[in-house]
Formats: sequence, structure tokens, C-alpha cells
Amino acid sequence: MKQKSDKRNIVGFGLVSLANDIASEMIYPLLPIFLSSVLHASASAIGIIEGIAETTVSILKYVVGSLSDRLGRRKPLFAAGYAISNILRPLIGLSLNWIHVLFFRSADRVGKGIRTAPRDAMLADSAADADRGLAFGFQRAMDHLGALAGPLIATFLIHTGCSIQQVFMISFVPGIITVALALTLIKEREKKRIISSKQALTGALTPRFGFFLFTLVIFTLGNSTDAFLLLRARDAGIGIALIPVLWTVLHLSKTLFSIPGGMISDRIGRKPVIIAGWTVYCLVYLGFAFAGSASAIWGLFFAYGVYFGLCEGVEKAFVADLVPETVRGGAYGLYNLAIGISALPASVLFGVVWDILDPQYAFLMGAMFALSAAILLLFVKKPYSRPPDGPGS
Repeated sequence: MKQKSDKRNIVGFGLVSLANDIASEMIYPLLPIFLSSVLHASASAIGIIEGIAETTVSILKYVVGSLSDRLGRRKPLFAAGYAISNILRPLIGLSLNWIHVLFFRSADRVGKGIRTAPRDAMLADSAADADRGLAFGFQRAMDHLGALAGPLIATFLIHTGCSIQQVFMISFVPGIITVALALTLIKEREKKRIISSKQALTGALTPRFGFFLFTLVIFTLGNSTDAFLLLRARDAGIGIALIPVLWTVLHLSKTLFSIPGGMISDRIGRKPVIIAGWTVYCLVYLGFAFAGSASAIWGLFFAYGVYFGLCEGVEKAFVADLVPETVRGGAYGLYNLAIGISALPASVLFGVVWDILDPQYAFLMGAMFALSAAILLLFVKKPYSRPPDGPGS
């Protein structure tokens, strides 16, 4: 008997992501400006903050994802992660130097690290094979819709006289709404068969999945924090008041392309869509390397959203295709760990190249990593249990 998609759960995950990203994206587009203009942090310091934050979150995603497989329960971890992030994130507004930001930003990412792998495994469990790309695409679209609204709210607050720090503190309101939705809307399926620690740690790491993770590491080494894109925008002449609007354009593009990207992957296969997305990323970074005008930056930010639409949800659907259901928590943990262990060197290296050589060389470096990964992905073997996604897998 074919599994049916749990549409209520899928919609619920989307609404939780919507509210959470309204809260987080009221802060994130303004954070590099806050660091560089208010706290006078260097590009290297910004790279260190974002690199450590992403590495922290990714290590936790692996540990907690594996733990959720062993416990057979995912929702308690999922809900706790949202609570931690939305209580601690607004406190960034109290920071007096970049070390304080590092602490609060890392604490925020601890919450993300606790919730993400259990959430993705629950979402994969809620979707039938034929709809999994669409389900993840919808979740990402709602996530980005929230990320579109958050900067607009931040822009409105700044124009009404709020300081950046006050905007950060006001984000506590949508954060509390997020926690309430996570507790009330999401229903976990029946308790899963509890597996051993050894099965949780090693069951997902097949040669097939391992090679996919290797290609992901190569790509991520060129995928530094997006804070550098915002600094590039500022240097091209886009004013601080328009930075949240620019961030909104990016998330509008992400929202528009996430559901089509997931649906296409259900039809033609995950690999062709991911390869196309990584190629778009390469071209966009080449554009940032040579862009010299504000109008070019606006166009590049919109094009950058195409990459996210083709890759974010599709990569996560591909993970579910590559491993058995019983170890999906650990698989998503490994997926995020691969990204995380590459995030710190990626962001630090990008910042160092930016400071010592030139921003152009940093963006060229990122483009070459993306192109290399797209070529390697051609050699990832077919999924564990073939979804109805065509010969492209």
C-alpha cells in the first residue's frame, strides 16, 4: 500500500517556518551592517562569527538527528530547538562588541542545530515519495516568504525611528508565535522502531550517500556566508536603508522558485536539478566578482534566489531518497555536518581573501568550487529506493 502524504503536517511545517523566518530575517540582513558600522568589526571577524555559528549548528544537527533515530521520537527536540533560538536571538541587540554577537549568534544556531534534522526527518516521513520534492519545496517557499516579510518589517521600523538594536529586540514577538505554532500544529507519526547507537551512527553512511556528502563539501567550501554579499552591495552604493529591501528581493526570488524546483525534481530527478542550481550559483558568483553598479547587484540578488529554489529543498529530498527511513534523522544530521565542517573554513577563507587580496578574487574562488562540485555530482549513484523521479537520478 502506497504511503499518502500528510497534507496537514506539511502545511504546518510551512507555517512554522514562515513565522520563524519573519523573526530571524528581521535581524540577519542588518547584522553585518551592525557589526561593521556600529561595532566596527572587520570582514575577517564577520567571517569568523558566521563560520563558527554555522559549524556549531551543523555539528548539533548531526548529534541530535542521530539521537532522534535512537529515541524514536522527533517532535520534542524539534519544538525545543525553536524555543531556544527565539528566546536568545533577539538578545543580539544587547551586544557591545563582536564577541558578544558571536555568543548570541552561536546560541541562536544551537537552537537551529537541535530542531533541523528532526524537522526534516518528520517532513520526509509526512510526504509520499512522489510528492517529497514538492513538500520540501513548499516548506522552503514558506521559509523564504517569512524571510521576505521580515526585512520589510525591519525597514518599516527603521523608517519610523527604531534603531537596529530595537529592531532586534522587537523580533521577539514573531519568535514567540513560532514556538506556539510548533507546539500546536505539528503531529508526529507513530513512534518509530528504536535502533541501536551503532545503527544510528553508521546506518546512513553508505558509499552512495558518502560520495554525495563529499561533493557537498566541495560545493560548500565556496559557499561562504551571505553577509559578504550584503557588504558587496554596500560597497556598490546601495544604502543601509535599502539593504533589507535588497534582502527581500532575494527571498522573493527564493519563494518563487522553491516550489517549481521541488516539483521538477519529482518529475525528472534530483541530480539534474541540483547540478543546474550549482551552475547558477557559479554564474552568480562570477557576476558578483565583476559587478560594478547598484543595478547589477539588484539583478544578481534575484538570480541568486534561483539557485536556492533549485537546490535547498531538492537536496533534502535527495537525502531521503538515498537512505532508509529508519536512519533519516542521522542522514540529515550528516548532511548538515558536511555543510558545517566546510562553513567555517569557507567563510574564514573568503574573508581573508577579501581583506588581503580583493573581493573579486574571493567571488571567483567561490565560483570555481561550485563548478567543480557540479561536475562531481554527475558520478553520484542512483537512490536507495528509487522514487518516481525519472532517469535523471
